Amino acid sequence: MKKIFLLPFAFFLLPGAVASAQSSPPTCQPPPQGEYLVLVGSQTRESQEQIQRTLPNNTSTSTCKYLEDTMTRIGGFRSVEDANGWARYLNEIVGLSAFVLRPPEAPANPNAPTYKPQALGAGYAVLVDYSSKPEVAAQVRQMLGRDVGLVSYAQRPYLLAVYTTNSNEANSALRRLSDRGFLVMLVDSRRVTLLRSSVVSK
Repeated sequence: MKKIFLLPFAFFLLPGAVASAQSSPPTCQPPPQGEYLVLVGSQTRESQEQIQRTLPNNTSTSTCKYLEDTMTRIGGFRSVEDANGWARYLNEIVGLSAFVLRPPEAPANPNAPTYKPQALGAGYAVLVDYSSKPEVAAQVRQMLGRDVGLVSYAQRPYLLAVYTTNSNEANSALRRLSDRGFLVMLVDSRRVTLLRSSVVSK
């Protein structure tokens, strides 16, 4: 059974061509505060039409770009349970790749003190929400076979699983960690501040 991974809406976008006679679809927009959305891989017109046939008629959908992929954005979910339910259905019954995104829980306060140990450069950062459970760091390290760092993103602490300029490497790590049940997200690494390079000793 596929696992659905929930992550705050944050991404680093690259332009890409789509199988459309018109211009590329716009960048996927984040959900409003307090709402969740489901993104479904829909590279072809056939898959887009299949999604439309599956959803209720009054469902709010649009086609957009997330990272390098064309997605169908399904918005308007007020609870994570509803969003996860539809993502699981699209994954397991319809056979399309779907996942849930949420906005950051608290917007950054420009007047709040900021961390300045070391800002990451351009690229991709795969972050793990460890929910104040230190054992999660050991589990991530064991799975990846390397140390994990501690970072600050949107005024919250996360484990840094991967920092890379390679989008394929970042996406691969994101899916591997998600499949193991970790709460992960892929973000623009320029918005991430490194607090500690290693939180698990060898």
